[in-house]
Formats: sequence, C-alpha cells, structure tokens
Amino acid sequence: MAANIPNISQLHMVLFPFMGKGHTIPLLDLAKLLLNRGAAVTIFTTKANRPFISDYFADYPYISIINLPFPGNISGIPSGVECTDKLPSASLIYPFASATKQMQPHFEQALQALPHVDFIVSDVFLGWTLESALKFGIPRLSFFGMNYYSTVVTQEVGLTGSILLPESDDEPVIVPNFPWIKITRNDFPEPFNGSNGPHMDWIMEQLQKSSESFGLIVNSFYELEPIFVDYWNRESKSKSWCIGPLCLVEPPKTKLHSQSQLQPQAAVALAQQQKFKWEEWLDQKLAQGCPVLYVAFGTQAVISPEQLQEIAIGLEESKVNFFWVIKEKAEWLDGFQEKVMGRGIIVREWANQRQILEHDAVQGFLSNCGWNSILESICAKVPILAWPMIADQHLNARMLRQELKIGLRVKTVNGSVRGFVNSQDLGKMVVELMEGERGKELRRKVEELSDAAKRAVEEGGSSWNELNKLISQVKSAGYNIQDTAA
Repeated sequence: MAANIPNISQLHMVLFPFMGKGHTIPLLDLAKLLLNRGAAVTIFTTKANRPFISDYFADYPYISIINLPFPGNISGIPSGVECTDKLPSASLIYPFASATKQMQPHFEQALQALPHVDFIVSDVFLGWTLESALKFGIPRLSFFGMNYYSTVVTQEVGLTGSILLPESDDEPVIVPNFPWIKITRNDFPEPFNGSNGPHMDWIMEQLQKSSESFGLIVNSFYELEPIFVDYWNRESKSKSWCIGPLCLVEPPKTKLHSQSQLQPQAAVALAQQQKFKWEEWLDQKLAQGCPVLYVAFGTQAVISPEQLQEIAIGLEESKVNFFWVIKEKAEWLDGFQEKVMGRGIIVREWANQRQILEHDAVQGFLSNCGWNSILESICAKVPILAWPMIADQHLNARMLRQELKIGLRVKTVNGSVRGFVNSQDLGKMVVELMEGERGKELRRKVEELSDAAKRAVEEGGSSWNELNKLISQVKSAGYNIQDTAA
C-alpha cells in the first residue's frame, strides 16, 4: 500500500477551526493526522483559544499557530468571550458565528504573509473563508461536524418540505428516499424545524459557501453509514471525503512531562503523581470490578434546575456507579456528592472525555449525543443511553438507536423527544444499559463497530484511502489565481 500513499511532505495546509470545543477538537486531530504524514500545518485561532490549542500540540513542536483578533462589541456577548463554551446562552451562537466575518481582513493579511498554501480547511460556520481562499487562489475545504445520516435526512426533508406537513411537532414523518426512517419536527432545532428569519438565512449562506468550495471533509467512516455516504456522493454536487474517526489519530494518554527520559520505575511513579483524582477513582472501581456509567451533556446545552435534580435522584436510586461531569452550579450538589460518596463522583472541571471513555471501568455513557461524543464512545466500545438536547443531537440519537443499534434512549413523561425526564424512568434505563440484557447486546454491537473504526484509519483502510484520494485530488486540481479569476 505504501506505493499508493501520496507524498505530502512538501505540502502546506491551513486549518481554521470554529471557536467551540466540539468544532475545534476534530480539526486539531486532523492537523495531527496531516503532521504525522509529514505535511506543514498552520492553524488560525484567537488569543483566548490559543492556550488550549498549544497544549493540544505539546508533543508537536513544528506546528504553527497564528492568533487573529476576535471582534469586540458583539451585542449580547460579554467582553472577552472568544469561545462558544463561555457564552451565557446557546441562542448567542449565531450572532457569535456571524461576527467572525469581521476577522476576514486580519485573516487575509496573515494568509498573504505565509509561504505557499496548498489548501485551506475551515469549519462550515466560517463560510466567509471561501472568499479569502479564492482571492489567493487556494482550494478551500469545508469541515462538516455532522455525520452523513443527519446531513442527508436534514437535506431530504428540507428539500421536500415534508417536515412542515404534520399538525403536531411530534407526529412522525417518513423521510423521502428512506422509507424506514421516521422523524418528527421536534427532531430538528430552530430554524431547521420550519422557522424563517436571519438565523436560517445565515445557515443557508454557510451551506452555499460549502457547496461552492472544493469539497467537504466529514468526520465519519464508510463502514459506519455506507448507505448515506453512497447517497450523498451519488446525489450531491459537492465532493466529500470520509476520513474519520479523527479521534483515533493517536491513542489517548495522560500528559507525562519528560517521562521518556526516566527509568521505568520513576516513570510509573511520576504517572501516579500526575493522575487526577478522578483517574484514581476509576482505577479503584476497576479493581473492585464495579462498572461505571459516564454522564456528560456537552458544553452548550442548558439543563433546568428541576431536571438536574431528577438526574441526581435517578442516578442515586439506580444504585449504579457513575462519573458525572457537570457545568451547572447548584448548592445542593455538594450534599448530593456526600450522599453518593464511594459510588458516584461529580467533576466540575474540564475533563478529557476520550480518556474517560477509554478507561476499562467505564461501561456506559449517558450522553447528549453530540457527534464527537458518539464517535469517541464507539471507538472506546462503550454503548450509549441517548438524551439529545440541541443541534443535530436528536437525529444522532435516532441514528445510534435505529441504524447502528448501539444505544437506548431516555423516556420522557409526555412522549415528546423534547420532554421532561423523571428520575424513575431515568433510573430504569440506566440499569438496563449497565446491567440488562439489552445493554449486553448493545455492548457486543459497539465492539464490532469499534473494530471497524480502527481498521478504517489503519493503512489500507477506507478512511486512510479517502485521505490519500483527497490529497491527490487537491494536488492535481491546479488551483491558481488566474484559474479562480476566470
């Protein structure tokens, strides 16, 4: 297979992630993948986001990171907020993203000063970078944070308008060209549920810019969703390359300073010193033979105090061991932590999710079903209890339960996909995932998909070959300023 690997050692790629952890991390993994192939990579970000990115590349001394000034005085957004994780409300994501266009002059000035750039990969939310790329005769690739399933389903119901027909938001609708898939209007966030306005106009503009770009990079792998990959490549005008899971670019690890220079016993001692308390807790649970449920709902979703209490009660009454990463603040959580001491742990700091999922003690994941989380869970062979909340998460939840068959779904009190979940129903589903027969079946299925994911990124695998095709096609595209001007 080595003869089929294109030489990219002379190529220079620019990557521009959107300023949100869920958008940023996969592109940083893509950067590592390109660096491992020998390419030169430059990443654009902002001053406040740079420390996270720099730490991500602590073992990659040759990465180039360029800061751009983030626009100030954005209505509703506190001064100094340069990442969506810090926004006071998820509703501010669109004005936040729209404001990034003010960075364009600074981006172009920095781009002009760089040595020859072979192509630009930028997040789908940064559609304005296409104009900059064309100005300098550089191919722009749009990075899609969604999978093919959610993208195709959204496109199908959007083109036909079928999602607007039912009277109820929870009435099932058959997806055109995919008669076995039924969705509801509540499976789509605003404005994809039929709402119009400036948000929808902005989204359509970003999608249009993606369609006008050289193509799309999708963080998935062919064996996971072949029907939808084939459909997209057959029906869409936009080229796409399926090169994931990007989280497998390297194994998860705890950062160990200068470990390679230590004797084995000293290295082990240092590793123990540098372990976080939660890692020690998971080690203890593994030694005791106690499987752990990992609970995390991402950085964007806002959970009401009433719902938080139901989660806590459900976890307590389920009697399972759990590891809960929570960003909300509530005084009663301190007392709750004491009540479940020894069986449950609450973490309020940022934690490396993939590292947690990869721990052998973790055997289940109560998740909001962000796409990155699903991929990380698959790679770690951990089945999911789905509790979608925002964005594409409801479609992702349908995919993992109905198509992939690697997850269960929480039950709401009113049957709506956006309803309230009480503690009793949550506790039952948690027990079923962790101890029931359905949970065992899901675990067997997710192990199969995990093995397929690892084969996809290995030399000769489907994602490995797709990246080779992408690089070869970009190299042979012959982009230059004269071509784009014509």
